[in-house]
Amino acid sequence: MMRLIDLRGAATSRTELLALVPRPELDATSAAVAAAELIGDVKARGADALLDQAERFDGVRPDPLRLASQTIAAAVEALDPAVRAALEESVERVRAASRAQIPAPATTTLGPGAQVTQRWQPVGRVGLYVPGGKAVYPSSVVMNVVPAQVAGVASIALVSPPQKNSGGSVHPVIAAAAGLLGIDEVYAIGGAGAIGALAYGVDSLGLDPVDVVTGPGNVYVAAAKRLVAGRVGIDSEAGPTEILVIADDSADPRLIAADLISQAEHDELASAILVTDSAGLADEVERLLPEMVAATAASERVSVALTGQQSAVVLVEDLEQGAAFSNAYGPEHLEIVTTDSDSLLERIDNAGAIFLGASTPVSLGDYLAGSNHVLPTGGASRFSSGLGAHTFLRPQQIVRYSHDALGGVKDRIVTLANAEGLPAHGEAISARFL
Repeated sequence: MMRLIDLRGAATSRTELLALVPRPELDATSAAVAAAELIGDVKARGADALLDQAERFDGVRPDPLRLASQTIAAAVEALDPAVRAALEESVERVRAASRAQIPAPATTTLGPGAQVTQRWQPVGRVGLYVPGGKAVYPSSVVMNVVPAQVAGVASIALVSPPQKNSGGSVHPVIAAAAGLLGIDEVYAIGGAGAIGALAYGVDSLGLDPVDVVTGPGNVYVAAAKRLVAGRVGIDSEAGPTEILVIADDSADPRLIAADLISQAEHDELASAILVTDSAGLADEVERLLPEMVAATAASERVSVALTGQQSAVVLVEDLEQGAAFSNAYGPEHLEIVTTDSDSLLERIDNAGAIFLGASTPVSLGDYLAGSNHVLPTGGASRFSSGLGAHTFLRPQQIVRYSHDALGGVKDRIVTLANAEGLPAHGEAISARFL
């Protein structure tokens, strides 16, 4: 069912591994062009553009685009008690884990009267994107909102695509999740246009521009985030989901197959990869997949994802080579199911989030692990991190020198300023000692 990449006996360099990693076939150029047009339309026509885009892509014209506070309150009231309890527990766990991401202020004393203090300041306003379409993601409301609140962000706007089956508005469970967290600025807008609206604002809606945009989405949302980066901060370009499982012959093949399927049900472009040094495990997973895929609700979508070029079974000579392959891939989600998972962890550098052992599936992280499920995809974990409280914080250095402390470094500052051909820099120092 899944294509095979056999690396056994191959001496693969990092360059060769990067060339071998399976990726979905995405037309990034056309996505960027389309996203730029949609953003430009929102900048030019505001709410009218958002309505036209909703009609074009979602089949509805939301009325209103911004949810009334009464609508959000009613969604909370109507929320299934079991769903509410699960969301509230998720909130507690994500909040606890997010608090650990807040660095403590620190002051460095470089001499008498010479101090540099490091503090972390929250951004003033953020825009959070919660995807719609093939599934409903109240969990993404939790993952976006809670870290921002923990960081101390004062103003939060949430956007999510309008749903035809929800009266042309935001799905009520998403609205309810927002309401549970005290968010009353919610818009029924989606796609690249929504990212543009957050970055540039829409006066007629009372939607002020934000400082940071976060949240997962499709390839057009990811392209839009790249286009507005610089005007606003972004978390990462979180596109179609990925799971990479490193397993040996101690793993239960049925559980491995279930975990691959669990992420493949997100999207036809989802990536599911098994990396193993056990040909027997690979064969058994392959044998089990067709029956298990057929039995799952989203079987057609799962089948497309697993048979796509972005998914594969990778046979490696040993787990060391498996770790090297994983590092080259830089997965969004990495599961390690081996006899000694902790030992293999020491060889892992790149991953959005890492799940150790047979009782720690990625699905746990999607909901109740306490970790955040908004993670970098497409290899971006090699240079960026998942969403967290830190995403909404800016480090600032506060410098405080006494007159005597400045005098202690005065001559060296003047020397360096003159060496750089910037004498006025030194003169600004010397002027304080005339």
